[in-house]
Amino acid sequence: MTGTALAPRPSPAPAKTRAPLGRHRLADPAVGVWLAAAAVTALGWIVVAARGGDFLTLTNVVGILQNSVALGLVAVGQTAVILSGSLDLSVAYLISLGTLVAATTMEDGSVVTGVLAVLALSAAVGLANGLIVTGLKVNAFIATLGTAFILRGWIEDNYTGPAGKVPASFQHLGYDRMGPVPVSLFLLLAVTAALWVITRRTRFGHHLYATGGDEHAARLSGVRTRRTVIAAHVLCSLCVGAAALFLASRLGAGAPWAGTEARYDLESIAAVVLGGTVLAGGRGGVVGTLGGVLVLAVLDSVFNQLGVDPFFKNVVRGVVIIAAVALYARRGARRPA
Repeated sequence: MTGTALAPRPSPAPAKTRAPLGRHRLADPAVGVWLAAAAVTALGWIVVAARGGDFLTLTNVVGILQNSVALGLVAVGQTAVILSGSLDLSVAYLISLGTLVAATTMEDGSVVTGVLAVLALSAAVGLANGLIVTGLKVNAFIATLGTAFILRGWIEDNYTGPAGKVPASFQHLGYDRMGPVPVSLFLLLAVTAALWVITRRTRFGHHLYATGGDEHAARLSGVRTRRTVIAAHVLCSLCVGAAALFLASRLGAGAPWAGTEARYDLESIAAVVLGGTVLAGGRGGVVGTLGGVLVLAVLDSVFNQLGVDPFFKNVVRGVVIIAAVALYARRGARRPA
């Protein structure tokens, strides 16, 4: 009796190798920028201490946190619009106009009326930006720059200096603290948490990433890309309105230079880029942006304590931004398809 030959058992397919969980987390730009913020803080403390100063004092830490609020609010909103593949360069002049509207409205009316007026103005500007970009097919850089010039013209034609007055009750937002934590920081954290939920846990958020990643493919998949970009611009402008209200509470009046002097347009984009959000859209998030804001705020505080020349300060900030973008680009190129 002849035995039947048994067919050889097929060899199992090689298992896909996965990177260790810890290494994967370290490769996340959001984690990287927060580690960078910790490193910059430690380095700043060492450098200032070597010069005979004290960096990590309560006053200085509170100052860093308060200086992060306005830029953080703008940068978080800028993140939403950049994720959609667009951009907003009108934020600096919108902040200036927002402080003026808040102060003049609150001087003659109530705080609630002033807040609603600023948010309504912000939503209208965001809607206009979105409609120009999607309806007229104007490049976002040009469209929002044009809006910025319109806002600038309105400000220069109607205001020659500070205007209005913010009630003392509203100034608690800019100056009060809960222990060592500024009250305004909770506003920033609340807005950031809301934007995180919107971008990560809602259908609109998925549409936002899809539109920024590949608008044509998203449209073929049924995403209403025009509506998504418009909504992103409105969200961005509402965050800018919140920043204008915070600055009005700090200044006690409206200021035509409130947004432009601090260059919130370029500073917010820098924070977004440092946080790992790709300018082309589709990748990134608000958590990384908040880390980028902290890096810039700590650098500013260190430079101020050391009395660094403004030119050198800008050079260092530029080098940091370029290095961060180059690092993210190299990591993206190494990522397997």
